[in-house]
Amino acid sequence: MGAGPDPVRGAAPQPHRRRSGFRLRDWRMGTKLATVLVIPSLAFLVLAGIQTRGLVGQTTTLSAFAEQVGIGRQISTAVDRLQHERDRTAGELAALRRAGTGADRDAAVAALRPLQEATDRAVAELRDAAAPLADADAAWRVSYSEALEAYDQVVNIRAAVAPAVLSSDTVLSNYHRSVAALLNLLAEPTPGSGRQELTEAVLRYVQISRVKELSSRIRAELYAAARSGRYEADDPVTLSDLRAQQLTALGAFRVAATADQIRRYDRTSVDPAFVAATRMEERTLPGGGDAKPALLDATQWWAASEQRQELFRQLESDIVADAVRQADDASARQLRDTLLVAGAIATVLLSAVLISLLVGRSVARGMRQLRGQALRIAQVDLPLTLQRLRTVDRPIGTIDVPPAVIDSQDEIGELAEAFVAVHRSAVDVAVEQAMMRRNVNAMFVNLARRSQVLVERQLELLDDLEREESDPDQLENLFKLDHLAARMRRNDESLLVLAGTESTRRWNRPVGLGAVLLAASAEIEQYQRVRHENRTDLHVVGHAVGDLVHLFAELLENATAFSRPDTAVRVVVEPDGRGALVQIVDEGLGMSPSALAEANAVLAEPPAADVSASERMGLFVVSHLSARHGVRVRLSAGREGLVARVRIPVELLAEAPAPEAGQPAPGRLVRGPEPQMLTGPVAASGALAAATAELPVAGWRPAPGRPAALPVSPLTGRPLGDGTDAAATPPPAAAPVPAPRPRPGRAEDVLTPDAGAAAGGWFSRQGPASSALGVTPAPAATPVTGGTNERGLPVRVPMAQLTSAAPADRPVVRHEPDPEAVGGMLSRLYSGVRRAEAEETTEMYLPRDEGGRRQ
Repeated sequence: MGAGPDPVRGAAPQPHRRRSGFRLRDWRMGTKLATVLVIPSLAFLVLAGIQTRGLVGQTTTLSAFAEQVGIGRQISTAVDRLQHERDRTAGELAALRRAGTGADRDAAVAALRPLQEATDRAVAELRDAAAPLADADAAWRVSYSEALEAYDQVVNIRAAVAPAVLSSDTVLSNYHRSVAALLNLLAEPTPGSGRQELTEAVLRYVQISRVKELSSRIRAELYAAARSGRYEADDPVTLSDLRAQQLTALGAFRVAATADQIRRYDRTSVDPAFVAATRMEERTLPGGGDAKPALLDATQWWAASEQRQELFRQLESDIVADAVRQADDASARQLRDTLLVAGAIATVLLSAVLISLLVGRSVARGMRQLRGQALRIAQVDLPLTLQRLRTVDRPIGTIDVPPAVIDSQDEIGELAEAFVAVHRSAVDVAVEQAMMRRNVNAMFVNLARRSQVLVERQLELLDDLEREESDPDQLENLFKLDHLAARMRRNDESLLVLAGTESTRRWNRPVGLGAVLLAASAEIEQYQRVRHENRTDLHVVGHAVGDLVHLFAELLENATAFSRPDTAVRVVVEPDGRGALVQIVDEGLGMSPSALAEANAVLAEPPAADVSASERMGLFVVSHLSARHGVRVRLSAGREGLVARVRIPVELLAEAPAPEAGQPAPGRLVRGPEPQMLTGPVAASGALAAATAELPVAGWRPAPGRPAALPVSPLTGRPLGDGTDAAATPPPAAAPVPAPRPRPGRAEDVLTPDAGAAAGGWFSRQGPASSALGVTPAPAATPVTGGTNERGLPVRVPMAQLTSAAPADRPVVRHEPDPEAVGGMLSRLYSGVRRAEAEETTEMYLPRDEGGRRQ
């Protein structure tokens, strides 16, 4: 077919090139698909990670911002408590400096203690609220630390209030520094870039807290002046500066505040308590000229200013609450956006990966199925089909090619269809070649049959010539020609084996294994060199006799052809378990180990018929015949030559046939398509060995002037190769007894010994008797009977009325058939054969498997 080496015949496949992981073209399809899917997925994952990281950072910033803004409630409370304590401390210090008695000090301490405790509680709440922000940004932690340090200074300075050993400015400066630190901490939250609304929210509550702080300091200055009963020299300047800062802070608040917050401030500013405090404060404003500011009643001012500070406190709390709510909303939105983006990224990535996996899996599965289909076609289906088509002795039926395993409409599906098309084309070509081989084998069979007919006719002619020849030299030449004709007949049978057809020589009764080996020896040219050593009394089933004779003849021919003419070839038969072992030992040239291994491989697995089969016909025939009957043949090196060991299985062995009553009937051998039968006794193996032990080696020839003395066959009871009738009636005493004319031994002489050459019959070379041709001979003049029975009737003697039992004095007349009648019969036979060939189907049915199903 030209399709490369045949794996069935054992041709070694070409080694695959080693795969390298660094060459892209050597990567497997799964690796390539994974690379195509993983690299874009990783790139997308990196970009998505960067985006998600930015969003997470913003979320973290806003979350921390919301927490810091949320602490603004505790900070504003602490500032308010600290402002209250500071303002009252300023008044008490002023009173103690004017008239500082022990009772006044105790009253001052008693008045300040509740305020100090309230401040401590507010700072403690601030510490608790700030504990979760230990990991906040560094700027906030620094501001928080400064606020705590400033408050610690306030705690330490409290002990100096009652003795009044320190100036008011020294004591109040610690309070101012602590309040300023808390206000800086209140303004520390930063939402990050791009969050202007949140920054303004922080600015709004910081500005209102500063307005409240400035109002508290004005209250402290006025309350201290009221308690001391006079203004210090720098008090008017300080008050003017504080009022100016208050107006500036109030203006900044109104700029940053929302309209709602401004409306709330306006409602607060028109509150009666707020207005009353403002009017009392306006009385302290300096007048024109040298007029000094008025002093307020300490108790009234403290009550009025405390109500105004409470209004500021409520407004501050509302604005801080707005900022906290706005910060929490922004943080929640950012967290939601981050989760949505992260979820969307994860969803897109998972969807892309899932879709990629599905597509990649589909492609990979299609490629795997395509690869499996291609390997199955190359390694299983096509070799099995070729192996089936090598059996050419049966008609060819329809060989179904399995469809493609992929039913998709893409390129992979088209490639699978292309593989199926290639498979179908290969099967078609194989079927055509099988038909061609069948036709060639049919020609081989026809030629072999024709040659067999000619060889048989030649052997019959040689038999006639041998019987009529008395010259020893000419007789020896006729013997050689007889053996050459026998070898030609074996070559014809080899052609039949080459064509896959069985031999025409068949037997239906068991035959001794020794007789089979002796018949094989008779088939070769140098039969004189064969020595038989049979140690068994085994018999071979009838249907395998012809093939085993052919097999042993080929092995013996090879042993005698490749050994010296002066050496003998030993045939040793031994039992092998329940089977038999036949060893053919020669002293020839031998074979090299490689040639011996190649020959044993051919014997183990019969090759297909090709040109090499015709070159080594004997090895090919032995291989196929042994495979046909399950016989194992193996060649091995001997001491000087080769040893061919043939193991015959127990299935080919049978028990010895039961002997027939009376005179053994002659064997019957039919050369043709009909079954042949063998009858007659089989000699013992010991007799066969004794008979063949005296055969001369090559170069022997009879002495001139006398016929050759041949060994007596234990099967026929006459010299081996003698064609005379051993059972015929001896001639009259008056006539001289002629010496038996020798005849070369053939297989049929051993397996089917003649019982009467002149009697005729299907087993003889003289052709059938007249009764076999439809001509009934005349009955005997005097019927032969075995006496009478109890009723007085004659007892019939079997076969006593046959013409072969004619009296010895009656010459045997050979009836020559009419040539025209024989020609007409052959013409009708040839016409019938042609009609049968014309009607023969062209289909070749494949062999059935063990279960009886058609393969």
